[in-house]
Amino acid sequence: MPYPTPRPAPDLPPTHTALICVALPGLAISGDQGQLAGRGLEGFYRGGRRLLSRCQVRIAGREPLAVQAGMTGADRARFVGTLRVSPGAGPDPDVVVERIRSADGTERITLRNASPRSLRLPFEVALGSDLADLGAIACGRTGPELPASVHDSGLRWSSAGGGASVTADPAPADALASAGLLRWELELPSGGTASVELRVRPDGAGPLRAVGQAATSPFASARAAGDDPRVAALLRAAVDDLQALLLRDPAHPADFYLAAGAPWRCGMAPAEALAAARMALPLGARLAAGTLRTLARTQLQGRGPQAGLIPGPRRDAGALLPPACTGTEATLLFPVLLAEARRWGLPEQETQELLPAAERCLTWLRTTVGDGAYLRDPQPGGPVRCETQAHAHRAAVLGADLLDAYGRPGGSESRQWAQALRNAFRTDFWVEDRSGGRPAAALAPDGRPVPHLGSAAVHLLDTGLLGAGRLAPGLLDNVQTEQLARLLGGPAMDAGWGLRGLGTKEAGHNPFGHRTGAVRVHETALAVAGLAAGGYEKEAGSLLTGLLEAAEHFGHRLPEMFAGEQRSAGSAPLPHPAACRPAATAAASAVRVLTALAGIRPDAPARTVTLRPVQSAPVGEIGLTGLRVAGAPFAVRVSRLGLAMVEEAADGLQLGL
Repeated sequence: MPYPTPRPAPDLPPTHTALICVALPGLAISGDQGQLAGRGLEGFYRGGRRLLSRCQVRIAGREPLAVQAGMTGADRARFVGTLRVSPGAGPDPDVVVERIRSADGTERITLRNASPRSLRLPFEVALGSDLADLGAIACGRTGPELPASVHDSGLRWSSAGGGASVTADPAPADALASAGLLRWELELPSGGTASVELRVRPDGAGPLRAVGQAATSPFASARAAGDDPRVAALLRAAVDDLQALLLRDPAHPADFYLAAGAPWRCGMAPAEALAAARMALPLGARLAAGTLRTLARTQLQGRGPQAGLIPGPRRDAGALLPPACTGTEATLLFPVLLAEARRWGLPEQETQELLPAAERCLTWLRTTVGDGAYLRDPQPGGPVRCETQAHAHRAAVLGADLLDAYGRPGGSESRQWAQALRNAFRTDFWVEDRSGGRPAAALAPDGRPVPHLGSAAVHLLDTGLLGAGRLAPGLLDNVQTEQLARLLGGPAMDAGWGLRGLGTKEAGHNPFGHRTGAVRVHETALAVAGLAAGGYEKEAGSLLTGLLEAAEHFGHRLPEMFAGEQRSAGSAPLPHPAACRPAATAAASAVRVLTALAGIRPDAPARTVTLRPVQSAPVGEIGLTGLRVAGAPFAVRVSRLGLAMVEEAADGLQLGL
């Protein structure tokens, strides 16, 4: 039966047409006209605070006509406008205005004289700031613009929470604080240019240095190439977005992790950070190590029932189920990420340092389950969720493998419980019907199955990586897995762009519902990887090619979700107006689906790597370089015949069977 619908949140300003430049903790959000008019989310941000809300250019008293806008990187956007200033010059513009806006708080405005004669142009920039927090902006609770004062070679604004300033180079000829204006007189010979650079800074702060822009950025060398040019563009955009979303733990600057996504979640979200780090393991284990260390410091200590839990907020699960606890998901992901990071090449010393935190997660799991077969929802009277059992089963199996590797107790108990869970799940969670059955989304408090088919079922295919290239056992048996693969590849779930969150035949389906019908990129990637690993290449190939097609419509920068409308000839995926873009799980999903084509299964402690490529080669030949296995560069190529060949690997790394 449906659970009560959560209280509606205030309408968020739409982001689907915004150009979002990200180099955390810096953001620059713009419309496609180039002018920042203070509408909606527009402005320069740092640490979640809007430093500048308005930046409007006028030349000879007029605004340029916007002709083009686009992203040139994860942290930068380019706007081009034109202006006709010469009297009697005909319809052709004679001044071209280019604006390069960066997330680091800089904007360079360049004017080019395209006319045959010299021009003397009055140039002015109107600036404004409300110093509002992003949360207040999202809820529509911003106040009026603050009064400005002349400061250095620009303007400054201040409030009780601090201040911000804009400085200009070259310095303006005039600054009018009451109107927020900076003015210049520019001389442009025929074909000549003149530039003004604006720098936005909070009080007391120097130039922004984003984590992902440092020389030690962990992903920069990853590249893809092959028959389908979209794979190269997709991986390049994904790597840029991952770098843009990196944050450092302020108290431990050597540890970095991924923010969940911009603009709404520019901070730590434990479950998303762990999931993204896990999918990004082919790029190296450094991100996993930093994420694990950061979250280990948040783990609840003591002897109570929550000891070992990694706290996390609740997540809306749609109208059919109550909100889920992301702390539960994060706690179960922790030992899984540690176990798999070890296989990819996390050094033994770092693994052992993190092992006690993983043990506490597994102890929490065993304590919470008690004598039962299932990990129940933490809220009183809540359901037993399908995906929670998948997370718990994977944690128990991979956690046992990890404990055994270091001679720690508890491995056999975890395996015994995992076996009991498999036996119970295959009966209790399987809903028989005339089409062959389906896994239930949950068991209601009275034990009845909640039978709707949604994308959360893909977690049943994500079993995890053990040693020697083996995959962990799953909760479903072979017949049930084959039926699930058929359902995920059917028209009710496959939108042609990716996997819907809820099947079209289910009550409450909404193609824009973020848990009830929208295509969620993370779950689509898990489906592609799980189906490919299980040998269901037709279904995996269909979802993969659909996702590549969708990515092309989004400039290869995948949002966290988009509408699950059915793909048709000549159509384009409909954006979700509230989706984060970039998003950590969406960017990491690109890494996951592309590396799944090669079927890379490393075992760094055993110095082996096994390849299980997708033999149908749905994108033709593909080469992946700049990956990392066992702490060294790794490159692999999959031919059009579905044959894989290692082109670069660590010394002594052997190809497994």
